[in-house]
Amino acid sequence: MTIPTESIGSIPRPPQLLEALRAFRTGELSREKLDACYDEALRDTIRRFEDTGSPVIGDGEQSKPSFATYPLQDLPNIIPDGVVITFADGHTRQLPKLTAGPFRYRTHADTYVKAAKPYAKRPLKQAVISASALSMIYPSEGIEDYDREAFLDDLVAETVADIRGCLNQGAHHVQIDFTEGRLSVKLDPSKQLLHQFIDLNNRVLEQFTPEERQRIGVHTCPGGDHDSTHSADVDYADLLPSLFDLKAGNFYMQLASEKDPDHVLTVIKENLRPGQRVYVGVIDVLNPQVEEPELVCERILRAAKYIPLDRLGSTDDCGFSPFEDDTSTGRDTAFAKIRSRVLGTQLAAKALKL
Repeated sequence: MTIPTESIGSIPRPPQLLEALRAFRTGELSREKLDACYDEALRDTIRRFEDTGSPVIGDGEQSKPSFATYPLQDLPNIIPDGVVITFADGHTRQLPKLTAGPFRYRTHADTYVKAAKPYAKRPLKQAVISASALSMIYPSEGIEDYDREAFLDDLVAETVADIRGCLNQGAHHVQIDFTEGRLSVKLDPSKQLLHQFIDLNNRVLEQFTPEERQRIGVHTCPGGDHDSTHSADVDYADLLPSLFDLKAGNFYMQLASEKDPDHVLTVIKENLRPGQRVYVGVIDVLNPQVEEPELVCERILRAAKYIPLDRLGSTDDCGFSPFEDDTSTGRDTAFAKIRSRVLGTQLAAKALKL
């Protein structure tokens, strides 16, 4: 037995790609040349991922506009006038808003798996956005001739297709990004919104067999964008045990940046269900300092006091650049942190005699 270790998803885009995106949007660069820049960034990302020694790699979300909005880009029935999410440092992100039905994805995540497969020599992981996050694009005032229930039915079908497409393409694991979990508790302390989110995501997960769910995971964190968060002040105890009500096999949980990790680990121990594995965050992606492998090892050994070894893994707290314009963390720093996580996980496995 060993300790599995995986990244969350996004890697900062190279400066050349960001410049190409700017030039494309101002009409100075053709679509063909932009696609070539995407391809070069993808190849470089996979090469550098594999150079870290990571047993499972990803595409770094190089061609996603963001982890949340990739299905929506260029849809004709979407406008940039949706829910505003405020971060602790005062900056905001705004979700798009749906204007008419039916709801369909413009881009499914299996396209990213297809693009990465020719370059990858190791198992590929793919992140997808949750149904609960996308449910927030439906306007509070409703849509004529397209009620919310009809929208949710379409949303569930599209989210299932998104995950299944990745599994069918051979993705090692598919990770559902559920960063709105803690945020929902902040927005609605009664937790009714959280329970609605859990129920909606379970409508998706119930479409998969128990065996398939062991390849599906859920990522939770308090948001991580431009070195700030939107809900770090929400206690994990307010998210759990509801999080583990999700019918997934793997849970990727931000932990390295928590002020009281032992409190969080105690809550996890008390609520973890049979058949569920927890990948604890051992890399603080908002801290520019690269963790030493020994610190990663120490964090894993602490988690091992609470979580059975056969249900323990390690991960990063969050993606390093969930939106394409987030350059707060350097690309070299991100890969150095990943390498430290891999080496630190190996040290922990050795210390635990695995």
